[in-house]
Amino acid sequence: MSSGAFADQSLHDLLDAVAAQRPAPGGGCSAAWAGAFAAGLVEMAASFTLARPKYAGVHSRMGDVRQDAKVLRKRLLELAEADADAYEPVIAAMRMPERHPLRERKLEDAQSKAAEVPLATAEAAADVAEHAAETARVGNQHLTGDAITGALLAEAACRAAAQLVQINLAGRVDPRQARATEAIKRAGAAREAALRERREVMR
Repeated sequence: MSSGAFADQSLHDLLDAVAAQRPAPGGGCSAAWAGAFAAGLVEMAASFTLARPKYAGVHSRMGDVRQDAKVLRKRLLELAEADADAYEPVIAAMRMPERHPLRERKLEDAQSKAAEVPLATAEAAADVAEHAAETARVGNQHLTGDAITGALLAEAACRAAAQLVQINLAGRVDPRQARATEAIKRAGAAREAALRERREVMR
C-alpha cells in the first residue's frame, strides 16, 4: 500500500473501506486514526490557549504541547498506513496448508512482527492522552471539553492497539506485552486527570 493511500481519502470513503469485507483497514488502522483525531483536538485546544493573552503564563508550554501533538498526529497517520501492510504476512501464513511444516513458524514470526505497529500506536496514543490531560488542566477553559474528548479518544486508541499487541503475542513471554500494559496505565491515568478538570469546571 502506498504512503498516504488511506489518509488522502475522504472520510466517507475511508469508512467504506473499514466496513468492506477485507482485512485492512481494520482495528489497528482505526485505533491509529482515533489517536490522530485526539492529537488534532489537543492541537486545537493548545492553539486557542496560545491565542489568548489571559493564558500567557502557559504559552511556552502550550507551544511545546501543540508541536508535540502535531508530530504525534502525523506519526499516528503513518502508523495507520503501516498497520495495513504489517498484517499481510500474518494473513499469508494463515492461508498456508495447516500441515505445512513451515506454517507454524512463519505464523509466529509474522505475528511477532505485526505486534510492532500497534505497540507504537499504543505508546503514541498514551503520549497524546497525557498532552490532552495537561491541556485540559492549564489550557483555555473554553476548550476543556475538546481536551477531555482528546484524552478519552486517545485512551480508547491506546487500549485498542494494546489489545492487538496482546493478541499477536498471545502464549509467549515478550517484554512488549509489559510495554503495552504500561501504555494503557499511562493513558488511563491521563483520562482520569482530564475528567477531574471537567468536574472542576462544572463547580
